[in-house]
Amino acid sequence: MSPVERFPVARPSITELEERYVVDAIRSGWISSHGPYLRDFEERFAHRCAAGTAVSTGNGTVALHLVLAAAGIGPGDEVIVPALTYVATANAVAYCGARAVCVDVLPQSWCIDPAAVRAAIGPRTRAVIAVDLYGHPADYPALRDLCHRHGLLLVADAAESFGATLDGHPTGSLADVTTFSFFGNKVITSGEGGCVTTSDSALADRMRLLRNQGMDPHRRYYFPELGYNYRMTNLCAALLCAQLDRADEIIARRDRVIAGYEEQLADEPALTRQPVLPGVRRGPWMAAFLVGGEGDVAYRDALARALDRQGVESRPFFVPIPELPAHHDPAADCPVTTDLSRRGINLPTHAELGEAEVKTVVERVRAALAGIGC
Repeated sequence: MSPVERFPVARPSITELEERYVVDAIRSGWISSHGPYLRDFEERFAHRCAAGTAVSTGNGTVALHLVLAAAGIGPGDEVIVPALTYVATANAVAYCGARAVCVDVLPQSWCIDPAAVRAAIGPRTRAVIAVDLYGHPADYPALRDLCHRHGLLLVADAAESFGATLDGHPTGSLADVTTFSFFGNKVITSGEGGCVTTSDSALADRMRLLRNQGMDPHRRYYFPELGYNYRMTNLCAALLCAQLDRADEIIARRDRVIAGYEEQLADEPALTRQPVLPGVRRGPWMAAFLVGGEGDVAYRDALARALDRQGVESRPFFVPIPELPAHHDPAADCPVTTDLSRRGINLPTHAELGEAEVKTVVERVRAALAGIGC
């Protein structure tokens, strides 16, 4: 009996083009934190995001930390973040010695609730980090207005939303400053890697100073202040340049995968697809569904186990930040986050999945749901 074909939840889309660019970078000798691919990537990425400039980094987490550090956020300060996000969002705040104040998300978008942000603003609040959860941009017009009135920095954590737009404006231009991740499961990838986009030239200069160990750009090996080694390598940038060449193709193929799931599973009463608000073009990071009705906390994990037996890898939604030991906050009141976290599941999403593979995954989802009585 032949083994069951397995479908991983994520897989990078790498072709001979990426190989050619990386080999070219290796042969050039520029393999570290300088080189033509770095310059090319930053210029092209900023242009694609309609931002004034881009600052490449070693990964998405340090991109977040670099932004907050460059903005002068430190001990005693507070930064408002959504309770439903990957832990890096809150970790970056803690790295600065500041406190992450978690607020709930909206059921209509799964993104941070501007009304909850407004209620959480206090005398120590310095910034708000909005997260584009599962590729859906947050309500940036409302958040911009709120942050402007209170003198707060608005940061977009767009690790999951490359390729998204809001009212025709691309991710990377919707907040004061935006961070990206190029981890191996992201829409475009360099294995590890990150970037910051902004049109604030002073903040960008500050980030470049801190990114390079705090070295004075006009006096080599003189370090006027403490900095970090948060640089991207030319090798990673070479891979990303090839990914940018293919970005529209990769996005279109991932769009088709998610649309295939949503169309073919639309008649499954146990599954609810990710909501997408008017004016939003979602970034196709992960196909996301809710399992069961509100309060049905057991079905998601049972479905994941059943899918695994059938060769389909899945992943649960993030554990709420206030439930994690490093950020534990029993006083946080985030019922929407709690419900989404317990019921959310991601199905395999990558550009290499064709129509036949999507159909097979759908058939296995249906069989798994029937098997658990959902």
